[in-house]
Amino acid sequence: MTYHIDYAYTCHAGKVRPNNEDNFWCCGEYLPVSNHGTEEIRTGLRLRESLPVMSVFDGMGGESQGEMAAWLASDSLEHFYRENKGMLRKAPELFLTEACKNMNQAVCDYGREQRISAMGTTMAMIAFGKKEAYICNLGDSRIYRFSKGNFSQISRDHVLKSCRFGKAPLTQFLGVEETEMKLEPAIAAVPYQDRDRYLLCSDGVTDMLSDREIEEIMKLEDSIRDIAHALLTRVLDKGARDNTTIILCEVRADNRPFKTWLLQKKG
Repeated sequence: MTYHIDYAYTCHAGKVRPNNEDNFWCCGEYLPVSNHGTEEIRTGLRLRESLPVMSVFDGMGGESQGEMAAWLASDSLEHFYRENKGMLRKAPELFLTEACKNMNQAVCDYGREQRISAMGTTMAMIAFGKKEAYICNLGDSRIYRFSKGNFSQISRDHVLKSCRFGKAPLTQFLGVEETEMKLEPAIAAVPYQDRDRYLLCSDGVTDMLSDREIEEIMKLEDSIRDIAHALLTRVLDKGARDNTTIILCEVRADNRPFKTWLLQKKG
């Protein structure tokens, strides 16, 4: 059985924010520090055996600190993945844990060197193994799954639950020294099936759309690209008050040899 991952991703500055503090790492692709997002919905596909990894980052901090934190995390993940990709086959949870430590250190080191007291970024990541998808998150960037008609959030929000007014502060994120707070990413293994869909997104999506609205779009019998476009369009129609990053992927099973499948896909 050949499994492949179809994916679509986009990053948009929104209609209110003057700059884009979001970033992503999607199978080796990410944005430079200063950017205005992607100009289109980008797509791709990866064979499961290639160990695809995708992640969303939502930077925090004024005066370009948020976008720097998000870029540092994505750049750190790029190098960590290249050097430790093989770890995903034998110890995927360890890969996620060590990747988080590595990204956190990169943000902390920069903040210390530049004497910046407050900068950080959320993170939501998915890595595809042989039979399971391994998910990991810090902060309030979320991961949703749509499987066999069932829709649910499978990440865990790290927010202060006792907050009554305004947006709840985060209790976990990348960019905090271990001496101040222990880094505790939420990690889980989720068995996947043919046609399962996963959505990774920053709060630019979840602050504008309810879970029900997201579910309605995720259920559409459209291509992954069209569904990602529909999500972004709905966010923009509702005002897009924040930067918005979307990574949408679908697991597909095929009994044909991969070379045969790829030739037919291209044709």
